[in-house]
Amino acid sequence: MLFYSTNGKAPRATLEKAVVKGLAEDRGLYMPERIKPLPGEFFDEIQDMTLQEIAYRVADCFFGEDVDAESLRRIVCDTLSFDIPLVEVKKGIYSLELFHGPTLAFKDVGARFMARLLRYFLKDHTDSKASRDVNVLVATSGDTGSAVANGFLGVEGIHVYVLYPKGKVSPIQECQFTTLGQNVTAIEVDGVFDDCQALVKNAFMDEELNREMLLTSANSINVARFLPQSFYYFWAYAQLKKRTLSNSPLKGENPGELSTANEAYTLREGSIGPVVCCVPSGNFGNICAALFGKRMGLPISRFIAANNANDVFFQYLQKGSYEPKASRQTIANAMDVGDPSNFARILDLYGKSHEAICHDISGATYTDEQIAETMRECLRETGYQLDPHGACGYRALQEGLREGEIGFFVETAHPAKFKQTVDGICGTDICIPERLLAFMKGTKQSVRMSNDFNDFKAFLLNQ
Repeated sequence: MLFYSTNGKAPRATLEKAVVKGLAEDRGLYMPERIKPLPGEFFDEIQDMTLQEIAYRVADCFFGEDVDAESLRRIVCDTLSFDIPLVEVKKGIYSLELFHGPTLAFKDVGARFMARLLRYFLKDHTDSKASRDVNVLVATSGDTGSAVANGFLGVEGIHVYVLYPKGKVSPIQECQFTTLGQNVTAIEVDGVFDDCQALVKNAFMDEELNREMLLTSANSINVARFLPQSFYYFWAYAQLKKRTLSNSPLKGENPGELSTANEAYTLREGSIGPVVCCVPSGNFGNICAALFGKRMGLPISRFIAANNANDVFFQYLQKGSYEPKASRQTIANAMDVGDPSNFARILDLYGKSHEAICHDISGATYTDEQIAETMRECLRETGYQLDPHGACGYRALQEGLREGEIGFFVETAHPAKFKQTVDGICGTDICIPERLLAFMKGTKQSVRMSNDFNDFKAFLLNQ
């Protein structure tokens, strides 16, 4: 499998080069040269398969030509060592809970997969440059930093630099990547997420830096980060199909509880109606992975991209023109992105057709006040606790669902990661899971940095 650049001015790359380099030479994002459809019988039997079985079949379509079957199975199973349950919040609306991994956020899937795939490619390197440390640069508006840092923590031959905007991530999120030490360096940037992302992109384009250091990115611009996120959309459909065919609730299920496991179902004849998927969207890697799934045959009829006040994509859907702007700080901070990188992939996937994009994707945008209102109403009416990002997805799905459709939204992070915000809005006292408490007991270690690239470059060269 070869990968081409969305800018069309760089040579095609192998999977290994695309993963190790992260960004193409022309600053474009790598795309697989073809998207392999899965056979119809796969979807006929999907409700009887495990998460790991489904993920392996999907991973094989993208990575199977470059990674041997045994190693790919091991990478998939090591990555997905936790559950991803689908929970009914109210009739016809389900939450895909992606917060049961090590850092309690959806990015655990992509980050863990990428760490293992990168290690697979590095293990046989003998040339002088590749035998040195690989330096992973990652910009974060919240959860990416913790997922990547923990996914790569202690991996020999890899050093991670996490760039985050000062004062614009939650205290718990900050603890998850500033207290680790070892091969993880946290860099506190005086600016917003877009400044952090620009520093990372500029580093990849700097000739001197790339002569002196082996650089790669673990943001969703990296194909090894965003493609594995497609796994859980297939898993969501499998659970939804199993539930719909059985027409019976999960044993002992309470929508107000955070699910940890699925029960067996007894299938009977039936069919599943039109399925809608709603994705809270910031840098658009998550919904982009879902769109790849649709190209592979995943039976999702349409998608809703839910934005907070950073509504660049929503405005594109309305006007047909893409106009990046400075990001605005909101209570759904992981979505505070004013120039989403993966928009380039969506454009490429749809041949730059605004009409084709609008056929598959609609949009919604919400203020902080509307997000808070949704969190309170959902808790009061259903007993289900949303985090601010999931609230965007829940509200957009609830408002956008049409008669006869069923839908699921992506709940991207555990509400306790935003405890101060959630408790203040909902009047609750969310219990912080032990995994989060462990991070909070550590000592913050971070490097202060301006948003000037020359300062960042000098810092890297002196490491």
